[in-house]
Amino acid sequence: MPQISDIAPDFSLPRDGGGEIQLSALRPAPVVLFFYPRDDTSGCTREAREFTALLPEFQAAGVTVLGISKDSVAKHDKFRDKHALGMPLLSDEASDTCEAYGVWKEKKMYGKTFLGIERSTFLIGRDGRIAQIWRKVKVPGHAEAVLEAAKAL
Repeated sequence: MPQISDIAPDFSLPRDGGGEIQLSALRPAPVVLFFYPRDDTSGCTREAREFTALLPEFQAAGVTVLGISKDSVAKHDKFRDKHALGMPLLSDEASDTCEAYGVWKEKKMYGKTFLGIERSTFLIGRDGRIAQIWRKVKVPGHAEAVLEAAKAL
């Protein structure tokens, strides 16, 4: 599981709207990776909308914001369009990137145990190293906290 100051695990994933994004190709821009469980659920929608609302401020600070889940590109396209989301949504259907970042976890809900994405965010600095990690994210106020940390880089 990656820790603060580790080099962020590189990946190349398909994105909404077509094409792929490779993390290392974004350097030297700082990057926010927010991993979320599923498109179009209440918490995930709120989180994506909050990041979208702050996108102009992230962009002014030179920070790239990317959302990642296991949903397909087609689902991402619908999710993006339905909620007017502004950042790229990456599809990790094989869960390789989720596993590399340690967010693919055993979860429990309503007495059932299953594997899923633990809502987590990683702030990656200009040097490609992880500057900050938020695990088990609570959505309200989270995007603002990430923005403040990104501005402090």
